Amino acid sequence: MITHIQGKLVEKNPTDVVIDCNGVGYLINISLHTFSQIPNEEHLKLYTHLQVKEDSHSLYGFASIGERDVFRLLISVSGIGTNTARTMLSSLTPKQIKEGIATEDVALIQSVKGIGLKTAQRVIIDLKDKIIKIYDIDEVSVNKSNTNKDEALSALEVLGFAKKQAEKVVEKIVASEPDANVETIIKLALKNL
Repeated sequence: MITHIQGKLVEKNPTDVVIDCNGVGYLINISLHTFSQIPNEEHLKLYTHLQVKEDSHSLYGFASIGERDVFRLLISVSGIGTNTARTMLSSLTPKQIKEGIATEDVALIQSVKGIGLKTAQRVIIDLKDKIIKIYDIDEVSVNKSNTNKDEALSALEVLGFAKKQAEKVVEKIVASEPDANVETIIKLALKNL
């Protein structure tokens, strides 16, 4: 199993990179999350996952071991292939995926292009216990911040703000200040809306 590749960055695209490692160019599929983490330097190290199929060998690269671990968990779910897992990691950060699964946020998982209600539910059912155990996520604190977020969102909607716009602003606030109470979230959101 190829666990990482380190070498000269030859080509960089939003969906893949080519790394020259001792004269051999490796095409490595990446997520947008990894793409945003890749510096524009000559030397690059990516953690990889090698998928061997009957008709192809495909390398998937990740900026961190944590992202690769989330990818491997996702592809362990029936109905989630490498492309769907890569799309999930392009739409959401590994942290958002872990917290979404831990808090059973079906809407968040379903917001990824190509994932329907049943697949989102299957991902949560299959991975919730593993995610909580592996990443030691405290369900109580995650649920508390999620409740605060939901209350703040509904308050902003009552005030007449568009749901999509309010969600984006509140997501950023909760990500930067996970312990913020409802009142603080609303005040900060009003400054940014």
